[in-house]
Amino acid sequence: MSDFYDFPLSGCEPPLNEVEKAIQESTHRFAEEVLRPAGAELDKLSPEEAIAPGSKYWEVIEKAEGLGLSLTALAELEPVERVRLLAIASEELAWGDAGLAAAILVNHFPTMYSMMAGNDEMVAFSEGKRGCWGITEPDHGSDMLDANGSIHIGGEPTYGHNGTYGRPNCVARIDGDKIIVNGQKSAWVSGSMTAELCALYCHAEVDGHIKPGISVIVPLDSPGVTRGKPLDKVGLRGCNQGELFFDNVEVPLSHLLAGPETYSELAYRTLCEANPHVAVMYVGIARAAYEHALAYAHERKQGGVPIIQHQWIRMSLFNMLRKIEAARALTRRVMEFNVTAPRPVITASVAAKITATQTAFEVASEALQLFGGNGATKEYPMEKLLRDARVGLIADGCNEILSLKGASMLVNTDLL
Repeated sequence: MSDFYDFPLSGCEPPLNEVEKAIQESTHRFAEEVLRPAGAELDKLSPEEAIAPGSKYWEVIEKAEGLGLSLTALAELEPVERVRLLAIASEELAWGDAGLAAAILVNHFPTMYSMMAGNDEMVAFSEGKRGCWGITEPDHGSDMLDANGSIHIGGEPTYGHNGTYGRPNCVARIDGDKIIVNGQKSAWVSGSMTAELCALYCHAEVDGHIKPGISVIVPLDSPGVTRGKPLDKVGLRGCNQGELFFDNVEVPLSHLLAGPETYSELAYRTLCEANPHVAVMYVGIARAAYEHALAYAHERKQGGVPIIQHQWIRMSLFNMLRKIEAARALTRRVMEFNVTAPRPVITASVAAKITATQTAFEVASEALQLFGGNGATKEYPMEKLLRDARVGLIADGCNEILSLKGASMLVNTDLL
């Protein structure tokens, strides 16, 4: 009798309740039947073709609305129950196709960040509209996530032509009952080519001085908004990304999520929220790579036997499994911790993101190696999974800068 144990979809965890099972089963089915074939098709198209009318992209976005994952509905649940459902759903969607899973997630960012800021008017305004999150800039990438300057030990960075930081690429100012935005957000704005709204995070101009910052919901059909061309990327090709330009764009003051007095705290909480969401998606990528490798190891024969009978193959698969279980456990632990702690902890959030994305890259690389030469061909899914996994080391803040951010929070200046 075989000792083989067929793990549940999300591995070694306590039994799911009925609602969690239903969400897992519905999102898994959607991922398998809709996301996987659509993701493979979009991966082969140019960035322009992928978002053109009639593309599978639009079919996916429309069908995703039927999943019933409304943020306002989920907000009525207890915090731990809510984040568990989001973690389960996000992992399954990314297991199907991480690029399309990211595209579905970023559509909800204006609603999510409006809820975080406590702006109920913008929650109602944003819900049901396609969204994106604009924070990084051409000259200021992952360091835009460091609103309080904590990475720069010794004081906050200075701004302007002679400053250590340099003038930001996008600046907004409050002028009476409106906000005026000028400048550019970099080509890494996920969903920017198809979004109707942007949750914009940028610097503020106050009395002629530049400081962090302003967060505002900007309708992308506003006069003065233009878009660049979609990026042609190595991975996550199902999620379009591109530049946004703002030329004296006027937005009502009611669209403000945070001004200079509260911006740093909102940026902090946004990063605490976003990083675990990225982490749970990359657990899904890692799991997809592992499951493909496990199935292939039973089918492929070398030396007259299925390669699963070779000791190194079994050891490799086991190492993939243990890494995935550890990454999932940390990610879900952090998500639950952050919604129950008096204040979310950014060190925990970036630890989850870095661990999960590094795990996905390692597992996808090991899985491709197990496929041998077949893994390097486009006839098998491994080369795409490896490309998708590699992007995670940079997405939502490159891991090196996030490490510095997390490490900076360990410094207790009272003890120095």
